[in-house]
Amino acid sequence: MGHGHHHHHDHHDGEPAELPPLLDTSIPDKELSPSEVSRRNLLRGAGVLGAGAAATGVLGSPAAAAATPAKAAQVVSSSHQPRGGYLWLAGDHHIHTRYSSDAMYRVIDHVRHANAFGLDWMVITDHGSAQHAKIGVEKVNPDIVTARSQIKDTLVFQGLEWNIPAAEHGTVFVHPGKNEVAVLKEFENSFDGVVKNATAGTSANEALAIAGVNFLADAVRRREIGDALFLANHPARKGIDSPHEIRGWRDAQPTIAVGMEGAPGHQAAGLPKPNGPGSARGLYDNSPSADSFAGYPLESYRTYGGFDWMTATVGGLWDSLLAEGKPWWITANSDSHNVYADTATRGPNSDFNTNGYYNDPVYGGAVNLTNTDFWPGYYSRTHVGATSFSYAAVMQALREGRVWVDHGGLISGLDVRVRVAGSGQRGVPLGGVLHIRDGSRVELTVTVDLAGRPNWAQFVPTLARVDVIQGDVTGPASDKDTFVAPNTKVVKSYEVGKNTGSVTFVHSLGAVDRPVYLRLRGTDGNRGAVGLRGAAVDPHGPAIDALGDADPWKDLWFYTNPIWVLPRR
Repeated sequence: MGHGHHHHHDHHDGEPAELPPLLDTSIPDKELSPSEVSRRNLLRGAGVLGAGAAATGVLGSPAAAAATPAKAAQVVSSSHQPRGGYLWLAGDHHIHTRYSSDAMYRVIDHVRHANAFGLDWMVITDHGSAQHAKIGVEKVNPDIVTARSQIKDTLVFQGLEWNIPAAEHGTVFVHPGKNEVAVLKEFENSFDGVVKNATAGTSANEALAIAGVNFLADAVRRREIGDALFLANHPARKGIDSPHEIRGWRDAQPTIAVGMEGAPGHQAAGLPKPNGPGSARGLYDNSPSADSFAGYPLESYRTYGGFDWMTATVGGLWDSLLAEGKPWWITANSDSHNVYADTATRGPNSDFNTNGYYNDPVYGGAVNLTNTDFWPGYYSRTHVGATSFSYAAVMQALREGRVWVDHGGLISGLDVRVRVAGSGQRGVPLGGVLHIRDGSRVELTVTVDLAGRPNWAQFVPTLARVDVIQGDVTGPASDKDTFVAPNTKVVKSYEVGKNTGSVTFVHSLGAVDRPVYLRLRGTDGNRGAVGLRGAAVDPHGPAIDALGDADPWKDLWFYTNPIWVLPRR
């Protein structure tokens, strides 16, 4: 149930299978699609390009390309077939271009790669800064408008990466329209923490962040823009997104501030580098600073199976919000700046400080295995259940929490419902609320479409296990800085262990006499840990990612957003 373009290489039984183009070295790079060039570069950099290509490490154990060449170049179909009443559209809301001081690609480069590997929507989010606030917003806009016209089956939003006053970064983006540049420019000049010298963790700066969220809501209310959303990026990376700040953003404008990255980008950073160890998945290699929230433990500064500690901890900060009954959704994104195994370098004679951008990148140099990122869609994907293929429908799906995320193509589709047992109804989807009579019997139904085809690293992932996580809804927290939900736990696990076809589970909650919520996660089973850093209720959660050696392809997970069940008395 993903989307993308696919290339068929038919052959008759008994005849040798035709090599996919990316493995056929007689075909020059210029004749390949962007995704094929990128995957060829990966194989090239690993020293295994050729008809017998078999790669380990970053590629997993022997690449599926070698064993099933007819399928190796296939990616996911973009037919936008409805599933459960929704179009499940894959996207990425955190992407940087040559208009960011630490990136280099053109907008069209990102859009072409994302489109080729199946993304239906994406957000361009260049860094907020004094330079960007002056000229960046309007300079990138024509490139985005051009990309929209050239690649019509991928929706391209304009946004920016907000330096949240007193906190970390966040994605802010708006519905396309005549005022998208003006509203984003005013927002950045008025509320960006760097532009306003408001990065310190003071109460005045926290108030400025709330004012920024209110500004976006007012712009929508005044119909200056069709819609706007804000999501917190890499929230635990530096420890400066305190629990009360997160609650403050959400409570101020719950239709604008809707969630956070459950998994950060920069996932290739954990790979060993040619001349030594890597960094950390997500670049989560920090320690507490003066502005960090003192209550966070040291282990919160690391990722777990590539996911942020706030999301990966059963009974942790995310669950503490859900236990209040507060919608707060998770996403997964590339944060793409500089792509692993690419050959591009910044355009010569660039003057970013004067122009606000780098010249067009130049390709053909050495394969760079020190870069930390993947192209959008190649590893991290955010799937939204939209009512139509449109900008408005994607934004509404994000707002309503019909969202699940995965890494490395672990699964290809997912349908999750909660319903009254025996009712015969389809049930409530992700992000929804099932209202029941007190004591009604309730069941969760889950259908997983397994991977079935190679991912970008050229192997077919195998889903080993799906966990059902349930928590009590206990109401508003008296302490706005709480980050625990002690009643949340894994209530059921289902073993899978195959990678084709689909599997369906039905989990009975029994008679429900109190408000609860449910969410899911799944894993390839390669790495796990008992009792995730204080969450003793978690029997086999994700393991902490080692600094310098954390191959993202060997530790794949998916997570869903929750569904609530609320009895009426």
